[in-house]
Amino acid sequence: MSFTAQIKEELILHYTKKRPARKAELAALVLLDEKNVSRDPEKGVFIYTFTSLKKTFNINLEYEELLHPEGLVKESDSKRAFLRGAFLAKGTVSDPGKSYHFEIVTDEQKDADFLKKLMGDFGISPKSSIRRGKQVVYLKEANEIADILNVMEAPKALMNFENTRIVREVRGKINRQVNCETANINKTVTASMKQIEDIHYISSTVGIDALDENLQQIAHLRLENTEIPLSELGKLLDPPIGKSGVNHRMRKLSEIAQDLREQRGE
Repeated sequence: MSFTAQIKEELILHYTKKRPARKAELAALVLLDEKNVSRDPEKGVFIYTFTSLKKTFNINLEYEELLHPEGLVKESDSKRAFLRGAFLAKGTVSDPGKSYHFEIVTDEQKDADFLKKLMGDFGISPKSSIRRGKQVVYLKEANEIADILNVMEAPKALMNFENTRIVREVRGKINRQVNCETANINKTVTASMKQIEDIHYISSTVGIDALDENLQQIAHLRLENTEIPLSELGKLLDPPIGKSGVNHRMRKLSEIAQDLREQRGE
């Protein structure tokens, strides 16, 4: 079952005792679902399933109220209910394990603006766009998707969303750390190979014994410890020196090797 289906399954079972909220939810369900609504320039709105819904829910909801839903959502409970109905009619949420995306699609710009206003009343700032002639009100921030699930009163879906979000973020953090460590290892290995190459070149030309004592020490240590980082290499010296000191000596060896290559036209 998709995450959208899980949320809708929970919202369908939600029941509020307050009649204005039930009217608001019903209005959103009917108004935003084009299967139930046909707009005619002369007749306005015609509701295919409107009469049966009114009887089922025992709600006195007039056609005119659908054209002006702002009159139905003055209280917080009714605003929540309208957003709940809107999502049930035309909403989707992506799998939080893959991406963060919540949207509600409408036919009319005014309906999209109304949804944005309602979300704004709860401190949520959705964006909107046009897709294949439809108005799309959407959220792409994890925090705001969690907020809208809370506003629509879907606690189970909210808990699942947060749990998946935590796992995803922890996994992402671990991957970033692994990638960083791998990059550092590769950098260390590459630098070590270049240092060893320079030391071997010096050894094969003028000989390591031609170097001063400090450079001889670090050259021999690097050949004996090809994979350890400079900070660890410095601890093996007597007396020990820091990473910057080791780096300075390695730079000096590299310069000597480069000078020798240039002298030999290599």
